[in-house]
Amino acid sequence: MKVIVISGPTACGKTDISIDLARTFGGEIVNFDSLLLYKEITIGTAKPTKIEQGEIPHHMIDVASIKEPLNAADYAKLALPIIKKLHLEKKLVYLVGGSGFYLQALLKGMYESPTTSKEITQRSDALYEEQGINPFLEFLKENDLASFKRYHENDHYRVRRAVEHFWNTGVPFSEERAKKDQENIEKKEKAQTNIHGWDVLHLHLDLPKDEHLKIIENRTKRMLNTGLIEEVKNLLSLSYTGQEKPLQSIGYKEVLNYLGGVFKDLSECEERIVISTRQLAKSQRTWFNRIPQKVSFHPLLDKPLIHESVRKFNSL
Repeated sequence: MKVIVISGPTACGKTDISIDLARTFGGEIVNFDSLLLYKEITIGTAKPTKIEQGEIPHHMIDVASIKEPLNAADYAKLALPIIKKLHLEKKLVYLVGGSGFYLQALLKGMYESPTTSKEITQRSDALYEEQGINPFLEFLKENDLASFKRYHENDHYRVRRAVEHFWNTGVPFSEERAKKDQENIEKKEKAQTNIHGWDVLHLHLDLPKDEHLKIIENRTKRMLNTGLIEEVKNLLSLSYTGQEKPLQSIGYKEVLNYLGGVFKDLSECEERIVISTRQLAKSQRTWFNRIPQKVSFHPLLDKPLIHESVRKFNSL
């Protein structure tokens, strides 16, 4: 049961590489990018085109509505049966995306955490809106130092989640993580890449930051020139509020601000998208750098090496 993971920061060429590999070696693609899950948003997510999806079967794309966002646990529950079915059909599986937490949920399972109460969620949202991430970082530094050291300051989602867990239970989230890690050691799973017994090859794509910046800038221009603003306007005309969680993601949030008069012109909107995308890429690099069982490649210069790695893996 073979699985090839193709990970990397946003705009590093994961889609092109995965389709190229599927053409050459066969198999089907299972997405683990959180924004590709939603059927209403396309341009700002760099979603594979209908032609690409028609050529190579893609799964876990357009499976939900932005009205009802999916979390990592939801994703894992939906993706696992698909992968099992593909394995029964003797097909090679490519897990492709940049949402590391979703990948972890699928491969390692979720750390248990009680459902956060509505009151705590509202408290968290209000504090974040008023003061940003800093008070959450300070709270972790004082109350859960292990989590403070583990999570990058740009990883707002997991920083807030750790604080909310403490508010909800009175127990540091790092203790829950340590408990799960000990269970994994006892089950001899710690050295494995997953809890399912899959044979996994993890291909990590990245490139120099200056080279990556040019790609990000070009992709941002292309999104704006091919209808991102019109896509957002259309969603607003269909009674979406713009407060839906997926519409607060990079590209959509900035366009909403542009339409709301926050930015003086389209150029400032474009600049903000580029800055936010670079920050996201930095956070994604931090996440994937913690994963030891991977092989890293330049997506443009190392294509022959990538093919050779998959060829060897597929022949085992």
